[in-house]
Amino acid sequence: MASKKKTVSADASNPLGTLVNLWPYMWPHGRGDLKARVLWATFFLVLAKFVLLAVPYFFKWATDALNGKLDMAGLLPAFLLGAVVLVIAYNFTRVLQLGLNQLRDALFASVGQYAVRQLAHRTFVHMHQLSLRFHLERKTGGLSRIIERGTKGIETIVRFTILNSVPTILEFLLTAIIFWVAYGFWYVLITAVTVWLYIWFTIKASDWRISIRRSMNDSDTDANTKAIDSLLNFETVKYFGNEEMEAKRFDASMARYEKAATSVWTSLGWLNFGQGVIFGLGTTVMMVMSAFAVQRGEQTIGDFVFINALLMQLSVPLNFIGFVYREIRQGLTDIEQMFDLLEVDPEVVDKPGAKELAIGQGAIAFKDVHFAYDPARPILRGISFEVPAGKTVAIVGPSGAGKSTISRLLYRFYDIQQGSITIDGQDVRDVTQKSLRAVIGMVPQDTVLFNDTVAYNIRYGRPSATDEELFAAAEIAQIGHFIQTLPDGFQTKVGERGLKLSGGEKQRVAIARTVLKAPPILILDEATSALDTTTEHEIQSALDQVSKNRTTLVIAHRLSTVINADEIIVLRDGHIAERGTHASLLDQNGLYASMWNRQREATQAEEQLRKVRESDDLGIVTRGKPAAE
Repeated sequence: MASKKKTVSADASNPLGTLVNLWPYMWPHGRGDLKARVLWATFFLVLAKFVLLAVPYFFKWATDALNGKLDMAGLLPAFLLGAVVLVIAYNFTRVLQLGLNQLRDALFASVGQYAVRQLAHRTFVHMHQLSLRFHLERKTGGLSRIIERGTKGIETIVRFTILNSVPTILEFLLTAIIFWVAYGFWYVLITAVTVWLYIWFTIKASDWRISIRRSMNDSDTDANTKAIDSLLNFETVKYFGNEEMEAKRFDASMARYEKAATSVWTSLGWLNFGQGVIFGLGTTVMMVMSAFAVQRGEQTIGDFVFINALLMQLSVPLNFIGFVYREIRQGLTDIEQMFDLLEVDPEVVDKPGAKELAIGQGAIAFKDVHFAYDPARPILRGISFEVPAGKTVAIVGPSGAGKSTISRLLYRFYDIQQGSITIDGQDVRDVTQKSLRAVIGMVPQDTVLFNDTVAYNIRYGRPSATDEELFAAAEIAQIGHFIQTLPDGFQTKVGERGLKLSGGEKQRVAIARTVLKAPPILILDEATSALDTTTEHEIQSALDQVSKNRTTLVIAHRLSTVINADEIIVLRDGHIAERGTHASLLDQNGLYASMWNRQREATQAEEQLRKVRESDDLGIVTRGKPAAE
C-alpha cells in the first residue's frame, strides 16, 4: 500500500515546514546508536564553544605578559603566568577546539548520511508507487536530476541546521555576556546592532538570490532532460542526421544555465562584500572605542587585542550564519521539487484491509467495464467478456479500439470508472496490487531490457530461481542455443534497453522471463506484431507452448496468430463488435473477415515480392557464372 506518511508543504518560503519533515531523519526512530551520536555530537559542539572562548583570553594574557601588564596572580596558576607558556596555551586551545569540531563532525556524519539514504529510498519507493499515468508523462532526465539535487540539499540542511545554527547562537550569547561583564553596555549594543544588520542584509540578499538559483536549477534540469532524451534516442538521431540540431537544443539550455550560474556567482560576490562592509564598520567602532580606553588607561593592550580577537572569532560563526542561511535556502530550493514528488498521491492504491488474491483456476471476467483516460474521450464502453480457466481468448480490432487498455486494466495500472474486473470471482480492486500482479505474466510488444546480463533479465521473472530453472526457461523460449553461442553465454551484457539484441532475441528473453515466473494467467500484448514473418512463426510456437494449460489473454494485431484461440473478441470504438471462433467470424463476413482478407492480401503480396527478389538474386548468380561451368 502507498505510504501515507504526511509531509508539511515544503518550499523556499517555508523552511520550518521542511525542517519538520526532516526531523524524523535527524532524530531517527528506532536507531538508538544514531541518537547517541547526535547527543555526543551536541556535547562536543557545546564544549568546543567554551574552549573557543578561552582562545582570545590566552591571547590577551600573553600580550599583557609581554607588556608587563599581566595581573592574574591568584586567578591563574603560577606556571601559566609566563608569556611563553601563555602563547603555548593559546595555540593549544586553538588546536583542541579544532579537534573537538572534527570529532563532532565525525560523530554526526553517519546521522546525516542516514537521513540522505532514508529520504532517497523513500523517494525511490514512492516513484514506483505512482501511477502509470505519471510515468508516461514524466521526463526521465529531469526527474533524476531533481532527485540528485534533492538528496544533496537534504544533506546540506540536516548538517547545517544542527552543526552550525545552534553553536552560532550559543557563541553570540556568550560573547555578549563577556562584553557586558568586562567592558559595559555600549560594547554589547554595538555588537548586537552589527550582528542584526549583518543578518538582516544576509537574509534580504539571499532571498534575492533564490530566484536566480531556481532559474539556474530549471535550466540545469532542462539541459539534462534534453541530453538524456537525445542519448536514449541515439539511433533516431543518426537515422535523420540531426546531431547538429540536438547539439543546438542542448547548447541553448546550457546557455540559459550559464547566464543564471554567472548571476549566482556575481550576486554572491556582492553579498560577501556587503557582509564585509557591515562587520568591518562594527569592528572599527569597537576598536576605536578600545583604543581611546587604552589611551585613558582604562584598558590594557591585552584588552585591545582581546576585543579584536573576540570579534574575529565572532565573524566566523557570523559568516556561517550567512553561509548556513544561504545553504539552507538553496537546499530548500533544491529539494522543493523532490518534496512535491513525495506529495503526489498514487492514483491507484490498495483499499484499507485489502486481502491477498486467492488464485484458484484463474478465470477472468470483465463485466460492463467503462473506462476513459480522459473523461472527454471514453475508451471502453460497457465491455463484458470472460476468459475461462485454462482457455485462450484473443482481443483484436483496429488501432485505438482499446485492446492494450484491457491488459493495463487487468494489471490495475488504472481503476475503471464503472463495472468490475474479477479473477476467480474476486474484484481486482479488493485485493492487493502485489498479489494481483504476482499471478499475471506479460509478454509485451516492445520488450525493454535492463542494461545487465542475459541471466539477470531472464531471472527478473523470479529472482530466487536456480541456474537449472534459468536454463530450462531459456530452452522453452527457444533462446538457450543462441545464448550458448555467445562468448560470455548467460553473462553477456544486453546493452541499454537491450539494444545489443535483435527484436526476436529480446522477445525470447521476455518469454523466458515469463516462463520463469510461471504465472497461472498470461497476457500476450501484440507480442509478435513488430517481428518479421519468419521470426513471428518461431516466437509463436514458443508462445503456444508457454500458454498451454494457462488462462491466456491475447491482444493481437496479426490475426494469423490467434486463429486457434478458443474465442476471438473484435473491438471497435470501445464496443464488442463481434465475437466467436476464427471460422465463425469468417462466416459472419463482418469486420473480422474484412481485417482477415486485408492482412491475407498483404501477406500474399509480401510473399510474391520475396519470391521475385529471390529469383532475381538467383538470376544474377547464374548469369555471373563463368562460361566453363
